[in-house]
Amino acid sequence: MTILVTGATGTVGRHLVRHLLERGARVRALTRDPATAALPEGVEVVAGDLADTTTLEPAFDGVTAVHLINFAGDYRPLRNGGQIVDLAVRAGARRATVLGGWREGTLEPAVRASALEWTVLNPVNFMANVLTDWGEALRSGDRVREPYGDRKSPPIHEADIAGVAATVLAEGGHGGASYHLTGPEVLTARRMLAIIGEATGRRLRFEELTPEQAREEWSRPGERPDLAVFRAFNQDPSVTAADVVEIVLRMYATPNEYATTLTGHVEQVTGRPPRTFAQWAAEHAAAFRRR
Repeated sequence: MTILVTGATGTVGRHLVRHLLERGARVRALTRDPATAALPEGVEVVAGDLADTTTLEPAFDGVTAVHLINFAGDYRPLRNGGQIVDLAVRAGARRATVLGGWREGTLEPAVRASALEWTVLNPVNFMANVLTDWGEALRSGDRVREPYGDRKSPPIHEADIAGVAATVLAEGGHGGASYHLTGPEVLTARRMLAIIGEATGRRLRFEELTPEQAREEWSRPGERPDLAVFRAFNQDPSVTAADVVEIVLRMYATPNEYATTLTGHVEQVTGRPPRTFAQWAAEHAAAFRRR
């Protein structure tokens, strides 16, 4: 079988490519720039833009399964989800996984309405998000300045998301399932920073901001990357940068049972428990060391 991986050079995609190769699958990887993909030997790398259906036909030709992400290079939800699904079905794909984002676009409804054996993967909080959120601050200093340091989440290792996708694509048997993917433990932001400190041998500080201080700091030029991504996902032109700050503050401040509930879906699908944040931090310790 030939399995197409979209988002193949992304946080989850690279792990998924590796997992599928280890299973002996024939892997085709979609990327906008094959020259810079740097994917393992044995992967068929094809050029294409998920947001532009006219570029995708060679990538889908002859595939039997496909891993889809619901956003393109600008992080905005796809507008051409129906066209992508139609192309996959016409090409002969039988099975699909969909990696959900912060909100649904046109892709998920089209997949659910199709003849594909579909499975939706909904991780709440990638461990890798802290690379974007805290990496620069910790390479240049010893503190993270944020509000709501005791907010909780069960972060998941990106390799575990990929492990679930690889199992579903290679083995099947998960049609119509939507998996809420979590790591093995619920952690506060403050505790996650302490774990990074343990992995790097550094004394790191979580400096609690008030909501008012956060509004002031996040409104300055050079906003936090995750706020920019959140605004891109929103897609509503009437939503301003200040609105996004308020949305994020409200998310941080409001307990969310769904977002903090542990599930056993990783082990249920893959047969192995999910990796801990301490494991992830040890793997990425170099990214948090002081310059």
